[in-house]
Amino acid sequence: MARLTLEFPEDQYCYSTHLTVRVTDINGANHLGNDSMISMISEARARFLYEVGIRETDGNGTGIIVTDLATTYRAEAHARDQLLFEVGVMDFNRYGGDITFRISRPADGTLVAMAKSGFVFFDYHQSRVVPMPAEFAAKFSKVNRLA
Repeated sequence: MARLTLEFPEDQYCYSTHLTVRVTDINGANHLGNDSMISMISEARARFLYEVGIRETDGNGTGIIVTDLATTYRAEAHARDQLLFEVGVMDFNRYGGDITFRISRPADGTLVAMAKSGFVFFDYHQSRVVPMPAEFAAKFSKVNRLA
């Protein structure tokens, strides 16, 4: 299988947050484990959505669900490293889009990982994908290229 390459336009990052690698995030090879990186990406996504005023569920049965996640690793991270998660959105369609992540270690400028998380809006009462709410798309007008 061909190696995955993730690169995103610089102008699509619109939020950043710091997360610290905990001792419990370290695997047997003495670096940040894949499972912990996925948890940190999920935390950065939740912080981003909260910061821009978007609830992951609206209280009426509609929410955002992750459809896929791709991650490429560029360098190891270790216990107590502070990582910068830069977050953006792109490639909107009628039902969702992508949330992108650039993860780096500010202490030495090292790029640690890149990730992309696809999402759609989902009605849990009807168990089906639903169109993206206009209010959501409006928050990100520069990527508002709905198909």
